[in-house]
Amino acid sequence: MRIIGLTGGIASGKSTVSNLFKSHGVPVVDADVVARDVLKKGTGGWKKVVAAFGEDILLADGEVNRPRLGQIVFSDPEKRQLLNRILASYISSGIFWEIVKLWKKGFKVIVLDIPLLFEAKMEKWTKPIIVVWVDPETQLRRLMARDRTSEEDAGKRINAQMSLDLKRTKADLVIDNTGSLEDLNEQFRKVVLFEVTKPLRWTEFGLTSVLVSKL
Repeated sequence: MRIIGLTGGIASGKSTVSNLFKSHGVPVVDADVVARDVLKKGTGGWKKVVAAFGEDILLADGEVNRPRLGQIVFSDPEKRQLLNRILASYISSGIFWEIVKLWKKGFKVIVLDIPLLFEAKMEKWTKPIIVVWVDPETQLRRLMARDRTSEEDAGKRINAQMSLDLKRTKADLVIDNTGSLEDLNEQFRKVVLFEVTKPLRWTEFGLTSVLVSKL
């Protein structure tokens, strides 16, 4: 099995690349979707987060007010680290079982779309690692336009993550998304799709054995 690590930063275009994989029949496990699931009302993750941050983060129906929680953690590094510690095991477990479901369906190549790939130390399970990169000015401008937020708020959210310049040094493949959508599509077709659809190496068959041993 080949598990591709796809990461980037906020407003870098990672989700666009994720959708390109899907459009070419490559399944994607989205860590953000898993994270939303582990925070649903009544789950273990929900209970621990409410206990740590208080009921002020809840909506009237009891679900977590994600924008409110986001404001709290993006403005306070300690609280952000606390949230990550609380949810880390729930998210990693959720990702594992999503991968298992796809493997049981016969997929041999799976994309793991995870913003905190390096921070969560999950890169060791993925190969190749793909980083979607943009320069800081483009990232800031796109985030402000997308979320209609101030430069200060956008800067806080960007600075809360590992820099894209650092991430690109850890990548096997870098997608430069500072250009147009057509440029992005061309990079994807000529480089990324070619690399990830190569025949599996013997070490990747070994990854399947590791997966089976954990079931």
